[in-house]
Amino acid sequence: MKAAYIETTGSPEVIKIGELPEPACGPEDLLIRVHATSVNPIDTYIRSGAVASELPSPYVLGCDAAGIVEVVGDQVTDFQVGDRVWCTNQGLLGLQGTTAEKIAVAAHWCYPIPETSSFEEAAANGLVGVTAHLGLFREGKLRSGETIFVVGGSGGVGSMVVQMAVASGAKVISTAGTQEKCDYIQSLGAHTVINYQNESIADRLKEIAPNGVNLFWETRREPDFELAIESMAERGRMIVMAGRDARPVFPVGPFYVKECTVTGFVMFKASPEEMRACADEINQWMANRQLKANIGATFPMNQLAEAHRLQENATLHQTGNLLGKVVIKTA
Repeated sequence: MKAAYIETTGSPEVIKIGELPEPACGPEDLLIRVHATSVNPIDTYIRSGAVASELPSPYVLGCDAAGIVEVVGDQVTDFQVGDRVWCTNQGLLGLQGTTAEKIAVAAHWCYPIPETSSFEEAAANGLVGVTAHLGLFREGKLRSGETIFVVGGSGGVGSMVVQMAVASGAKVISTAGTQEKCDYIQSLGAHTVINYQNESIADRLKEIAPNGVNLFWETRREPDFELAIESMAERGRMIVMAGRDARPVFPVGPFYVKECTVTGFVMFKASPEEMRACADEINQWMANRQLKANIGATFPMNQLAEAHRLQENATLHQTGNLLGKVVIKTA
């Protein structure tokens, strides 16, 4: 089978496209013919070696996939051959990745694709959708009627956070750096979008939410705790999901006097049960068209190196014009 893999970490040039043996389907697995995968920032970190990981060799890249079940393991009862499924949380913690014509995945990481959704949409929504859901509801405990501020609502995770928060009845404030991105976030249902190129985020937040925001979702690699704590309401909550190497100043006094909380999390440490709870609601929202994939670019598998460059430039260098997720078509 054809696959995109690496044998050593490094620049996008280390990515190889070639033939690998078809994976075996274990008793608790599904063998899936993949139709689409996506590229996430974590994929580029692992490929480059920025995130040190114990990797199988060769290592197939990718966390998300969507496709059709070809073989069902003997102990699997929830799926059958021919089912359309999506999965995430692959390519991490020693698992093989997803950018291949066929993958074998434990059935507890797999979920049905709604009839109205495409393979590309399901693959694009995987990791970012589960991340958003875990942060909003398991960690952030967002409730209807509350106000949430989402830094960077046009990105992969940010656009999921905006849509889920809107679907749950929250008032959403977000930011972007271009009018195109502001318009896009507005189309997702955000109540207010601040263009940080010509507006002060702190000043605008005081105008829009004079009593503070209940939930502050930080997506930047360098969290701004000064802004967050100043902008949060009494007992406000902050979610941190990026910034592995960040060491920002933290205003302890205002933080504890306002009785705020800061929670950090990573989606790949969630249990299968926690992820399935996320997937069930994600599927419901996708079926109702309340959650739409934010696909910014699509590549064939043999151009995965170019896809990684595009993602890396957007994530690390804030260059290029990527708006949304990068999807890879494998069939």
